[in-house]
Amino acid sequence: MNRNILSVLLMAVWTSTAHANTGTTYTAHGSTLVPVSFSLSFNADSSCNFGFIPGDSSFNSGGLYFRANRQQRFHKSVPPGNYSGITYLGSNRYALVSDKAEEDGFYVFRIDVDSLSGKILNVVNEGYRSAGLPNRDMEAIAWFPVAGTLFISGEKDNEIYEYAPDGSRTGRKLNMPEEFALATAEYGLESLTYNAVTHRFWTTTESTLPADGRPASPSNRVCNRLRLQSFGDDMQPSQQYIYEMDKPRARKPSQHYAMGVSELCALDDGRLLVLEREFYSSSAIIPYAGVFCRLYVVNPMASLPGEMLDKELVAEFDTKLNLICQNLANYEGMCLGPTLSDGSRLLIMVSDSQNRYKGILRDWFMTVVLRP
Repeated sequence: MNRNILSVLLMAVWTSTAHANTGTTYTAHGSTLVPVSFSLSFNADSSCNFGFIPGDSSFNSGGLYFRANRQQRFHKSVPPGNYSGITYLGSNRYALVSDKAEEDGFYVFRIDVDSLSGKILNVVNEGYRSAGLPNRDMEAIAWFPVAGTLFISGEKDNEIYEYAPDGSRTGRKLNMPEEFALATAEYGLESLTYNAVTHRFWTTTESTLPADGRPASPSNRVCNRLRLQSFGDDMQPSQQYIYEMDKPRARKPSQHYAMGVSELCALDDGRLLVLEREFYSSSAIIPYAGVFCRLYVVNPMASLPGEMLDKELVAEFDTKLNLICQNLANYEGMCLGPTLSDGSRLLIMVSDSQNRYKGILRDWFMTVVLRP
């Protein structure tokens, strides 16, 4: 997300909000906001137009029920970050990657959830496990219980390496098919998931590979076609399928725009949850930015390798940054978490706040209850 447009947005949002409060106003001098004696506050938990819309997707022999809890933040215990991936380690511990961390590696967080509602009770940062190597734009992470290791995808080099629990690299990696080496650093490997029941890794690029066409945009209103690639426990490539995204929702030129699949999540029955994400921003007289997400389910087991997968919408939601709403959440990571007391499974999602840019963007977490 470009920082210039955020500066414009923040000046507009801060200035307008100051008029509605008492204490301090903010005056813009060039690109700098100068505080003038006031304590500014926002309705951080405002839902605005945020909400899940259940679809008609099925799971096993019945319908898959989705119930989303309101997004939450834990600014006192979670350091500002660019959290782009999350994986469940068991119990109440998770590993997260930040695509702008100082070095290659991952965080370990403790996330406590209510066993009935699935709401997050507490998040604690237990520290960073560094590989001692340069950051390579780490975008997704997956726990590999077969070996007790983790795999991390990097968008800068479009490789997926294996890491020991202390953060060091093991020297192994997934054997990526040649076509993925041509992915760009802007729209490269963004997602990664592993399921211990199906013994399959899955990954894909954020947008269309150069060999398959041009990425979708408001001016190029096509459907991105992505290659969903699986790997076995031996780290060798297995089946590959075609996934077609929706056309862009944005119709007008945007100052900054990005559209693609930001994450995958493998379910126990072989299906995949696919998170489509569209970001747009404008520098109009009244600036705004928004993130529109759609969550689909696909079933590779019902198709032959190389075929296009049928997809079914299970949820969609908007988050925004404008003069009314400040709940912008760029969700980039998701994983299956613990089983709740009623047998439901918890899906945990995490957003990239651009290091809590200018103090207004937030590291949002959200949980979704999945019940057949």
